[in-house]
Amino acid sequence: MRHLSAAMVLVGILGSLAPAGDWPSFRGPRHDNTSDETGLPLRWSPERNIRWKIPLPGPGNSSPIVVDGHVLLTCAEDQGRKRHLLCYDRTDGSLQWKQTVNFEADDETHKTNPYCGSSPVSDGKHVVVWHGSAGMHCYDLGGNLLWSRDLGRFDHIWGYGSSPIIYDDLVIQLCGPGERTKLVALDLKTGETVWEKPEPGGSDSSKGRYVGTWSTPLIVNVDGNDQLLCSMHTRVIACNPRTGEELWHVDGVSSDRGDLVYTSPMISGNIAVVLAGFGGPAMAFRMGGSGDVTETNRLWHDGKERHPQRIGTGVIVGGSLFMANADNPGSIECIDIETGKSRWKVRRTSDGPHWGSMVFADGRLYVTGQSGITRVLAPNPDEFETLAENDLGEQSNSTPAISDGDIFLRTWEHLYCVSGEG
Repeated sequence: MRHLSAAMVLVGILGSLAPAGDWPSFRGPRHDNTSDETGLPLRWSPERNIRWKIPLPGPGNSSPIVVDGHVLLTCAEDQGRKRHLLCYDRTDGSLQWKQTVNFEADDETHKTNPYCGSSPVSDGKHVVVWHGSAGMHCYDLGGNLLWSRDLGRFDHIWGYGSSPIIYDDLVIQLCGPGERTKLVALDLKTGETVWEKPEPGGSDSSKGRYVGTWSTPLIVNVDGNDQLLCSMHTRVIACNPRTGEELWHVDGVSSDRGDLVYTSPMISGNIAVVLAGFGGPAMAFRMGGSGDVTETNRLWHDGKERHPQRIGTGVIVGGSLFMANADNPGSIECIDIETGKSRWKVRRTSDGPHWGSMVFADGRLYVTGQSGITRVLAPNPDEFETLAENDLGEQSNSTPAISDGDIFLRTWEHLYCVSGEG
């Protein structure tokens, strides 16, 4: 294998964030959609291998995290006027505590993206959640408020969705989309601002051109140094995570339809793959350098073909990117990261569009479609190979969380713990 897997690159950076078995952030312990878990359930249904099922107070697209016996999830009620962080016992699903932020001001979003689209993050002691215009809030695992910050208004016709990450003693958030798009780093213990980095060229999409980024940033190691990598609406930037100083950037996200990105960068060794949204470009590049490295570092760029809509993030296994798309009726494909060429692509009418990200664990790929079907695939670069098709019959735009042999799934109606047959 020419490139290292994303898991191998990030394990040294992020592996210390949580004990083994926890899923402490959106996209998992390494922020790369992978888990070292084995013995996971392969098949389930509403009547099979469900340990518990808990009704939720409202629909939502955020995903659960699992930390030290707690399952944490965001959910809104009353058209976003009540924004909750919910904490459940992982053993039986009982509600341990609920923290609610009240927000009475008008706050725009879209019916496909209910309020509380951002997932929480934890380092095992703190739990941080970003409620968009309703601020960022930090609690301990007992549900006690430690601090709150008003980071300003963030207005966009499609709402918000980027999730916070924790890096050492910092919590880092991509705030946006909209005209006020910026990266912010706060002190994890106090909530005080350490640095801010505005990104120019944002828009509220009211002028006829769609612009916005909903990407969740990640920490990568480049030439022995930690760097913060983030997909913005026209480019991908790398910053010093301690100071916010921009180190280098690669252009190539814009298209004739708009400047939109929903997915996070996907990493294999020193190679990053970025997929734009709304039919926009796909590209791969070497990480590193200084300033504008578009010409020197970009390996391939496909901006001519009209790509499927891409919202959830894929996962790289070996030299292949496995991606579940948000086109209708939904498609799954395998892309060669060396060339950008599709190895195979299958349209799935039963799954529906995919808004959740794909997860690799126990040697399998797991992805949930809007129809409520979680498809389990073999990571086969030569052909589409389904291992199981598990239908809960409820809409879902979320990403599975993997922890200690269980799979936690969020639909618009319930939170499930899937446990049992491997």
